Amino acid sequence: MRLLVVEDQKKMASFLKRGLTEAGYAVDLAETGQAAESLADENPYDLIVLDAMLPDQNGFDTARHLRVEAYSGPILMLTALSGTKDKIHGLDAGADDYLVKPFDFEELLARIRALLRRHSGTTAAGNSVLKFADIQMDLIKRKIHRGKRELLLTAKEFSLLEYFLRNPGRPVSRTEISEHVWDAHFDSESNVIDVYINLLRKKLETGQEKKILKTVIGIGYALTDENPDAQ
Repeated sequence: MRLLVVEDQKKMASFLKRGLTEAGYAVDLAETGQAAESLADENPYDLIVLDAMLPDQNGFDTARHLRVEAYSGPILMLTALSGTKDKIHGLDAGADDYLVKPFDFEELLARIRALLRRHSGTTAAGNSVLKFADIQMDLIKRKIHRGKRELLLTAKEFSLLEYFLRNPGRPVSRTEISEHVWDAHFDSESNVIDVYINLLRKKLETGQEKKILKTVIGIGYALTDENPDAQ
């Protein structure tokens, strides 16, 4: 899933991007509220991590502007302010959750997973496992099984399969995949997506009678439990 991190402290921003990337997310960075609003207008972010203290405007105003500009994804606000009134202020501005600095990075990951679950509706609250047909993905342990066989995926293959599992049965275009699985530096003219689709398909379907990752000609790809003549 693709995240936008809005943080003006370079050391913290670098730490967050590195950790979230290692956790399998595609991450873009913004140092100001206005930059965040511009990026959110141009890109379909699945979640925004927003610091409350920014150099050009506070994060509460940024959250409010994002909602006015029709950003409907989850917003997780980070702040050093721990008072109840401050939390209420953030939630009223449009944030979905509130994490006080300093925080444990594992808690940040847990909050992000919970917000993405709640927003996508693909898993029950408190459940960190995505399922489709005989595929099962554990988002915490980062383990994937098809039937009884464990699949060993790279970080990008994991992210690609997660996107399909959050959109089961629906054809997704190469553009959608590039927007949600890769960051802003991705070259949309390259054949990287096709390469990763083929790598993922090989791992999903080797030794399996039933194909599950279908090429939808003229549209893109779909994870399907039907028995199509997958390409």
